[in-house]
Amino acid sequence: MAYVKRRDVITLLGGAAAACPFAWPLSLRAQQPKRMFRIGILSGRRPETILREALTRLGYIEGQNTTYEVRNAQAQMERIGPYAVELVDLKVDVIVALGGPAAEAAKRATSTIPIVLWGVGDPVGLGLITNVARPGGNITGVTELSTELTPKRLQLLKELVPDAARIAIVWNSNDRAMDLRAKEFATTAARLGVTMVPVPIRESGDIDGALAGLAGNRPDAIMIVTDPVMGSREAATLEFLATHGLPAMYEFGDSARKGALLSYGPSLTDLAPRAAEYVDRILRGAKPGDLPLEGPTRYYLTVNLKTAKTLGIEVPTSILLRADEVIE
Repeated sequence: MAYVKRRDVITLLGGAAAACPFAWPLSLRAQQPKRMFRIGILSGRRPETILREALTRLGYIEGQNTTYEVRNAQAQMERIGPYAVELVDLKVDVIVALGGPAAEAAKRATSTIPIVLWGVGDPVGLGLITNVARPGGNITGVTELSTELTPKRLQLLKELVPDAARIAIVWNSNDRAMDLRAKEFATTAARLGVTMVPVPIRESGDIDGALAGLAGNRPDAIMIVTDPVMGSREAATLEFLATHGLPAMYEFGDSARKGALLSYGPSLTDLAPRAAEYVDRILRGAKPGDLPLEGPTRYYLTVNLKTAKTLGIEVPTSILLRADEVIE
């Protein structure tokens, strides 16, 4: 078997997306399956509505030919493992895993039921697969490429706040995917001559205390690594940033729309129909191990000018010209 180095993942995923293995005639894809399928959805916190909508458009109609078994841990990540086992015991036809912890739990629970990744940040780094072009086994799907995006996010933050010498990173160290991003942050910070201020948390109850510690050891800027645990306290975190006048980089556009200075990353909404395509093809008989993983085809830079003005930051024209969305 040919193994793929992580530095080659972006190139291979881009090629897979361009090749569009799911470019079937619409009439064929829209044909409704003839038997009742049971689709399991495993999530740490993210809602699955847009995925179900995408599956409906492909002909999977709940109550007619499809039943859903949804297990959402609501950021109580200790539930993920037992939920994965529940789905296996229910003998679902496929499991859609939303995020790294869900994917890891699903892999531990079964080696036979197909697993479709939806927005898993680093499937190679997590050891879910070794070859993105031909993953083998029972796992395939779409990835965010979040580990590889970490240097770009830090570079954009430094470009917007050029005097930032100490930049904090807040992440859930219980989540192995988030740890990979923190390690990538450390490497990039050293290259940029930035001092990394590590702020690991392990559960939602740690977040307020961690932020309070930053108030007494103020960095020049912050990167927030998004996962279900950090997301469960996003409103409180954004309020802290506003109160203390701290510029922050987030991973997804919704956070910038809510008040963060900027964000850079793919749209999980964009990835949902593509995850649904994988489910569709597998339920029609394809083997997941034969289906190459795909990465995002587009990344979105969102800048909140209102926040920048409040912070006294002048956004360079170079960033404004690249921004996909500017909040005024």
